[in-house]
Amino acid sequence: MSTILVQGYHLLKGEIEIQGSKNAVLPMMAAAVLHKGTTVLEHVPRIQDVFCMMGILESMGCTCALEGHRLTVTASDLRDVRIPEKNGKAMRSSIMLLGALLGRCGEACVHYPGGCSIGSRPIDMHLSALGKLGAVFSEEGDVIHALSGKLRGAHITLPYPSVGATENILLASVAAEGTTILKGAAMEPEVESLCRMLKSMGADIQGEGTGVLRIRGVRELHDTVYDVPGDRIVSGTYMSAVMAAGGEAVFRRSSPGHLEQVVRTMERMGARVRISGGDMEIKAAGRPKAICIETGPYPGFPTDLQSMMLVLLTLGDGEGCLKETVFEGRFATAKELHKMGAEIIIEGKEAHVAGGYSLKGTDVQARDLRGGAALVVAGLAAEGVTRIGDCRHIFRGYEDICGDLGCLGADIRRER
Repeated sequence: MSTILVQGYHLLKGEIEIQGSKNAVLPMMAAAVLHKGTTVLEHVPRIQDVFCMMGILESMGCTCALEGHRLTVTASDLRDVRIPEKNGKAMRSSIMLLGALLGRCGEACVHYPGGCSIGSRPIDMHLSALGKLGAVFSEEGDVIHALSGKLRGAHITLPYPSVGATENILLASVAAEGTTILKGAAMEPEVESLCRMLKSMGADIQGEGTGVLRIRGVRELHDTVYDVPGDRIVSGTYMSAVMAAGGEAVFRRSSPGHLEQVVRTMERMGARVRISGGDMEIKAAGRPKAICIETGPYPGFPTDLQSMMLVLLTLGDGEGCLKETVFEGRFATAKELHKMGAEIIIEGKEAHVAGGYSLKGTDVQARDLRGGAALVVAGLAAEGVTRIGDCRHIFRGYEDICGDLGCLGADIRRER
């Protein structure tokens, strides 16, 4: 188990490149299973979740090679449809293999997925939608066994724009017979990236980036080389770090087109942001302005950046509020911020934050991936040293958060 130590009160200044997107690359790796050949992904982040997914694919007979940030997956010798229990429970994105395995093999055996404890995240929508395509499920304990003859296209309407359910439907529909029309699809950039990656393999998909997807099944896919976009959540995390510590920074490959709501929010809080192509510059000085923020499905404010906003509102110049509409468990980070001196009152889905407080460095715990990163951001603005324990969650999604922030001038290091 490792710990991150942050010494506060250091202005940030410099330039870094943003890693490839965690939430985009994992379903792309699942998509590689659909093709009896080779898939190459560029700009792949070297994070724990990627290594975990590689382990799953290799256990099923695929060959994976990660050289630098170039990942090659060869799925021609796929021989097993079972996801190992340890890997499946460690990472929620393992559920993406359900649709891919049904599309490729007509069978899958998966465990109810794990990952961060950020609230209820049922997979009922996944199973219901795949059932409409022809899959039949049986359960024994926490094991789901899925069988299908030939998947057939269907009209599916999701009651909520679930990213995971949308991606599972895409992966299964690509290999189904006939046409699938999906309404109420998630519009997150990661879903659009998956659509574009599948199209580069020969899939027939229309409507990417919208709430209605039309997928016509194809008999086979072909080799591809695809570039993973920059991680918009990592970009937002580092923008929050600059706002918390003060200073200015340039982020290369930051996917600014996918951060419109985040940029507008941070400008409302007093930051100055300039965008040039795929790069973004942010400047911040003084306390952030206190505002009210509400999370929501894309193009709303991303729930993955909610914990960072709690930190900024704590530092703000008045009382702010934050409404969480996606994952109720996101507010668990507030308990750790209390230890640092934050005044946050949770009432149902809303957090009321009394700004103007000075944070004090202390020992805190990373209870989930994004909450852990938010504690790093808090440490940058805290007096003294903040010691963040159980950082395995953070390394699931951030390739080198200490190195990146260190390049910007933060006094931060990792202890094993």
